[in-house]
Amino acid sequence: MPDVQLITDPDDERLGDYRALTDLELRIKWEPPNGLFIAEGELVLRRALRAGYRPRSYLIDVKRVAQLDDVPDGAPIYAATPDVLERATGFHVHRGVLASFHREELRSADEVLATARRVAILEDVNNHTNIGAVFRGAAALGIDAVLLSPTCADPLYRRAVRVSMGEVFAVPYARLEPWPDALGRVREAGFTVLALTPDPEAVPLQRLAPEQRRRTALLLGAEGPGLSRHAMAASDVPVKIPMRRNVDSLNVAAAAAVAFWELGRDDDDI
Repeated sequence: MPDVQLITDPDDERLGDYRALTDLELRIKWEPPNGLFIAEGELVLRRALRAGYRPRSYLIDVKRVAQLDDVPDGAPIYAATPDVLERATGFHVHRGVLASFHREELRSADEVLATARRVAILEDVNNHTNIGAVFRGAAALGIDAVLLSPTCADPLYRRAVRVSMGEVFAVPYARLEPWPDALGRVREAGFTVLALTPDPEAVPLQRLAPEQRRRTALLLGAEGPGLSRHAMAASDVPVKIPMRRNVDSLNVAAAAAVAFWELGRDDDDI
């Protein structure tokens, strides 16, 4: 079993990676520039390890030390009481397990497009819960990669990682810049860019022609404003999910899941 270091002071400098985890502004300024992200919960931690991310350290409730008795050596394991954990992180760590991981170099959009058949493209989705849910749906429903406009939220922020249940590690992603001009590169890579919209004149997803479904890039906008007119203009086909009972739209993560399923329902492996 790896060595465990007991922490009794919430201000201990060894806990710097875990300081004030609920302060979104602080964490955004701290984590990406310092090349780290936080995984919360044992399941998420182990999925990060399986995906090849290198741990910087672990922080665990003293009563749960045995849960990490098989993790690879090389990163320190800090153990503390729930009170010390809460005072250091700023919240009650009810899962009792945290880990800090090194980020990997972000892939280029061209790199992830080269091996993909279906991709999702998100514009201005800056809610971390929605980002995490979209990635979980993408992993489950056959999306090969996710492309993010420059203003999208960080997929490796703790809440996004937790909501995705660690599936953010399973789906390649990249930033797509400049926006929205870079949508032209998606088209040049052989994709049909489908813009999901509540517009009643849009094409129902299930009525797309076979050639429009062959390699698809599904473009999704943020809650409320939806896709910008510039993004709509840069797409190939406006598409919609047919609605009933006068409902005009779904949460972006729910809409994404429905669309992902429809675009992948003819796959031979399901």
